[in-house]
Amino acid sequence: MLKTVAGTFKSGVVRLREPVTDLPEGPVLVTFLEEGPGGPQVPPLTSEQIAELRGKLAAWEEDWKAPGMEIYDES
Repeated sequence: MLKTVAGTFKSGVVRLREPVTDLPEGPVLVTFLEEGPGGPQVPPLTSEQIAELRGKLAAWEEDWKAPGMEIYDES
């Protein structure tokens, strides 16, 4: 299982912004992001990657717009 949790690195220590209690102990990967004027900079998606992502998310559109789903906007 993969899970992404934001955090900071300072003085050789990585601090996570939220507790991780639902995963067993084990190996992790840490990726360092360069800070830019607006915060961490991540590589942009290519137009092909954007089109692929839109296609994958389109399958969920009907569910997202279903009555009662607005409750998730409030959390």
